[in-house]
Amino acid sequence: MRRWLIAVLTLLLLTAAACGEGDTEVGDDNGSDTGGQEEVEFTTIEEGVLKVGSCLDYAPFEFFEEGAEEPTGFDVEIVDAIASELDLEVEWTKANFETIFTALQGGQFDMVAAASTITPEREEIVAFSDPYFNARQGLSVQSGGEITGQGDLGEGHTVGVQKGTTGEAWAKENLVPNGVELKSFEFAPDAFADLEAGNVDAVVNDEGSSIAEVEARSGLEVIETIDTDENYGLALPQDNPELKEAVDQALATVIEDGTYEEIFLKYFPDLPVPDEFAAA
Repeated sequence: MRRWLIAVLTLLLLTAAACGEGDTEVGDDNGSDTGGQEEVEFTTIEEGVLKVGSCLDYAPFEFFEEGAEEPTGFDVEIVDAIASELDLEVEWTKANFETIFTALQGGQFDMVAAASTITPEREEIVAFSDPYFNARQGLSVQSGGEITGQGDLGEGHTVGVQKGTTGEAWAKENLVPNGVELKSFEFAPDAFADLEAGNVDAVVNDEGSSIAEVEARSGLEVIETIDTDENYGLALPQDNPELKEAVDQALATVIEDGTYEEIFLKYFPDLPVPDEFAAA
């Protein structure tokens, strides 16, 4: 496997000051040849640790299985594979999605892995890795109801969305003009709980998570997939381009050696692996 070095040689005398202050320092790029690629020297908030912010309640991407102390999910395993390539241990922190990018910008994390769509608005405050997942939105309703597609939604209907998401943005642009009222939730599972209870008429949410939510509940179904041409990326600090370069190289390795494909099929067994993410 290719390995990347954390730039500590010139920072050893500064470690006590650097750690604990929430700063991410950028090392000089003095890379050497490793299997045809330059090694990328980079820094993280804490030496040897990749601090990752995530919602951790967004199955199948990042969530806790019942009774588990460590998170699991597609995003979790992809990040773990990347961290292994970088000789880093991962430290996960649960965060609110609506403020997670400003928390990254403020130096609380090295990375955000939260099924995050790459958007121009988000790129104003954070950097993103190369895309690692192609996403669409799903429209979920109670099974057997009168709503069979987005065209049935209008005056008198309430749709649940998660705050700060591209699903919320899509619903504001495409449903609100038709008279639909939106009900925004801090966490996606709460929107589906309200749908199950009959408190909202539908939920707009990322397709992968929507499928997991309706399968875990009774009487719900995803009735429509909305192609919004979205790509997920791992959010990274703008002031640490070396870390982005290292993450991108590690992600490429994870894709090329088949690790990505193995993880993808574990969580999405009924979906084809996109060509750009298939093993070389």
